[in-house]
Amino acid sequence: MKALVIVDIQYDFLPEGALGVVDGDAIIPVINELQNRFPLVIATQDWHPPDHKSFASSHPKKKVMDTIELGGTEQILWPDHCIQGSRGAALADGLSLDAVEAIFRKGMDPDIDSYSAFFDNEHKRNTGLSGYLKGKGVEQVYVGGLAGDFCVAYTVLDALGEGFETWLIEDATRPIDRKGFEKMKARIKDKGGKIVHSNSL
Repeated sequence: MKALVIVDIQYDFLPEGALGVVDGDAIIPVINELQNRFPLVIATQDWHPPDHKSFASSHPKKKVMDTIELGGTEQILWPDHCIQGSRGAALADGLSLDAVEAIFRKGMDPDIDSYSAFFDNEHKRNTGLSGYLKGKGVEQVYVGGLAGDFCVAYTVLDALGEGFETWLIEDATRPIDRKGFEKMKARIKDKGGKIVHSNSL
C-alpha cells in the first residue's frame, strides 16, 4: 500500500508568511490533484509554542538565520512561525483536506525543533507517524509540501530510515534555498530514496 504525506502547507510557509517559501503556493493545486491517486493521505502541521528555542526572538543577541547549538544539534534560528493557534499555523484554505485521514503535529517541544514528520531533530521523540503508517500496511511513501530542503527532505530521510520505500515528488515542493535543496536531494538518493515528478505517478 502507498501513502501520500503532505508536509506543512501552512500560511507561514506561503509567500506572504513569516517564513515564506518563494512560489510555495504553486504546489497546492499539484498536491490537491495528487490526493486522488493515493489510498491513504496524511498531512502534517508545524505547531510551535510561542517561546520555541528555534526562534531568533528567543535569543536576544542572535538574529534570523544565525546558527546555534540546541540540545546537541546545530540549529538555524528562524523567524517566529507556526505558533499554536495562530493564523500562520493554519493549513492553507486552498489545500483540500477531503482525502486527509489524519493530521500529525510536530515541533511542540520548546527545546528542540522537529523538521521531520517522524521525529524531532535529535530523534528522541517520534510523532507516531511511522507506527500509524505501518499499522495501515503502508510500504511506499510519497512526500510533498514545504519546505523542500528542510521539513520535506528530513521527512523523506526518516521515512527511508523507517524502512519505507520513499519518493520525493519534486514538483510538489519548493525549497527555501535551492543549493541546499540540491544537496538534500543528493543525500536522499544516496540513502536509496527516489525523486519523481507528479505526472509520472
